[in-house]
Amino acid sequence: MIRQKSGRALFGLVVGLSAISAQAATPGVTDTEIKIGQNAAFSGPASVYGQISTAESHYFQMINDQGGINGRKINLIALDDAYSPPKAIEVVRKLVEDEQVAILFQTLGTASNVAIRKYVNQKKVPDIWIGSGASIFSASSKDFPWTIQFQPSYRVEGQMYAKYILKNKPDARIGILYQNDDLGRDYVAGLRDGLADKFDKMVVKNISYEITDPTIDSQIVDLKSSGANVLYDASTPKFSAMSIRKTADIDWHPLHIIDSNGALVKPALESAGFDKSVGVVTAQYLKDPTDPGWADDPGMKEFMAWKVKYAPEADVSNPVWYYGYTMAQALVVVLKQAGNDLSRENIMNAATHLPDTTTLPLVLPGIKISTSPTDYQAMKGMRLVQFDGKMYKLLPE
Repeated sequence: MIRQKSGRALFGLVVGLSAISAQAATPGVTDTEIKIGQNAAFSGPASVYGQISTAESHYFQMINDQGGINGRKINLIALDDAYSPPKAIEVVRKLVEDEQVAILFQTLGTASNVAIRKYVNQKKVPDIWIGSGASIFSASSKDFPWTIQFQPSYRVEGQMYAKYILKNKPDARIGILYQNDDLGRDYVAGLRDGLADKFDKMVVKNISYEITDPTIDSQIVDLKSSGANVLYDASTPKFSAMSIRKTADIDWHPLHIIDSNGALVKPALESAGFDKSVGVVTAQYLKDPTDPGWADDPGMKEFMAWKVKYAPEADVSNPVWYYGYTMAQALVVVLKQAGNDLSRENIMNAATHLPDTTTLPLVLPGIKISTSPTDYQAMKGMRLVQFDGKMYKLLPE
């Protein structure tokens, strides 16, 4: 309880009463706790992403051990939706209506976030740093003002790959394999943006797959048969691993570009085989803990200390761990900026007013972070990298 002594100034009394009123009106917020909800892929075709939630939970445990945020502990409630949009709707309703969470955080998946955003915005529940970079969310922020993403736009990422192809392989014959949802289509749209009037000439084959498909072998064979010497692969880890293995099996050696979601060293490249993954190009915005070049970096030292104490099971070569760590840090920035007023309106206000001086320890140098009421895209850029058989190395800008 917040108590006011009779001798306090009237101003202090008014402020204190306002804070109490805001807290009382916000489900999931007490003097000692803020309750946060999340769907998570602990099972299903993208179950590797479940470790993102685990990393975030471990990070919040560290914050709680340090006293929480303004004396409030973070209580993260993560429910499995198996990376299924219908299940995501069910899970999010339970979190909001039964669990009475104050906010949602890192709701995972492009299709799932499309499915839940109408409900979330009708309920006026902040959905902070959704787990998708699809441009549909930044483009529709006026219609869905309670949904905000952090990671860079998939479409902008696709434009980066187009620029790389034009510069380094101007005679490219491109075969596209994409996941048939908003994630995959966004990457194709970005490639089209970047290639402009050269898209129809350079793209010789364009094939999709469904997230429920057991294999993509036939698509890879068709793409090779098209004469493509560049494989533009817009997918998630399970399917990018399949594509790496199959291209090697049929002795096809295109320049293989995989989107940042699908190009995880673990599990995608590891399960496909590091020897088969040499040369894969993707984009990143976070420092790689396996790169010895970051060994003396203060932010990396903090991450490794957290891993030892709070996440001993973490595999630092798997990006989901340092991604989850960074997203949890980004939420803490918002909650601290919101101060003692944890009304849903003020939390959303904090999320949409990140100054351009905002920094996070594991973000690559030179990448800016900021938001405004007219710009919901927090992360402003990425860097291209290429796999050398052991780790990704930054490519020249």
